Amino acid sequence: MSDVKLVVLYPQPTDTEQFEIDYSEHIALLHEKMRIPTDLKPYTVTKFDSEVHNPSPYYQMFSMPFPSAEALQQTLQSAEMQQVADDAIRISTGGAPVILTGSDAE
Repeated sequence: MSDVKLVVLYPQPTDTEQFEIDYSEHIALLHEKMRIPTDLKPYTVTKFDSEVHNPSPYYQMFSMPFPSAEALQQTLQSAEMQQVADDAIRISTGGAPVILTGSDAE
């Protein structure tokens, strides 16, 4: 069981279709830079429903578990993850993504 999660919340994009194209490339970059085999998904992606009467400020959420806070910090400080983070900002056309860390409540 993982102790810590990295969570990235993407605001509603200005162009959803373009975001989907860019996000696909962004995930490929994540796999490349973090040396994650392309057939593995050690993360989850959640798309939020956004109805006219109940609009969500966020389009989707990326969540990736880490075995410890130290492992997460080491990853976040790496040059490779900095490139991935910069790309996340680039593709988030609806505003800067919200980056959070946390753990499951017991």
